[in-house]
Amino acid sequence: MLLQGRPDFRQRLGLIPRRSVKVISTSTRRHIARRGQERHYVHHLDRILACTDFSEDSDLALSYAISAAGEYDAELTLLHVLEEVPRRSKMEEAIAVATEQLENLIPPERRKTLKIKTAVRTGKPYREIIQLAQEAQTDLVSMGVRGRGALDLAIFGSTTYRVMQLGPCPVLTTHV
Repeated sequence: MLLQGRPDFRQRLGLIPRRSVKVISTSTRRHIARRGQERHYVHHLDRILACTDFSEDSDLALSYAISAAGEYDAELTLLHVLEEVPRRSKMEEAIAVATEQLENLIPPERRKTLKIKTAVRTGKPYREIIQLAQEAQTDLVSMGVRGRGALDLAIFGSTTYRVMQLGPCPVLTTHV
């Protein structure tokens, strides 16, 4: 929930207590208010990791990550993991192509206003995402989800599911 010091519908409906709004509105940084069991916690996002496989699902997740990075003045890291590279000689070429694709995902006007890094890694996607999130002390991971059936998930697993279960921070998932 994003609050910028002005009343919004969540406050009027009683979803956020007035004291939380007061704390948020007097701060100079933008925060997320989350309802806890007895207390209300305020979080600030400094680092966001946007994972992409260049699919439609990951494009939507990237747009949310770009929006959050702009709202919180956070550092945005774009990550693509190469799971299978046939030969070492092709690895450098594949990394260069993926890096160029990552650079092209951010619109030029947003590139000027955001702090953006790109990373390309090789290996199991969920392991590499978790490892980078831990190394960079990421506050939020943004990922797209494909609509897979229960049988696929039971047999093969899901990268997003594994990152949600094993990752060091909250995961924002989007589904087209």
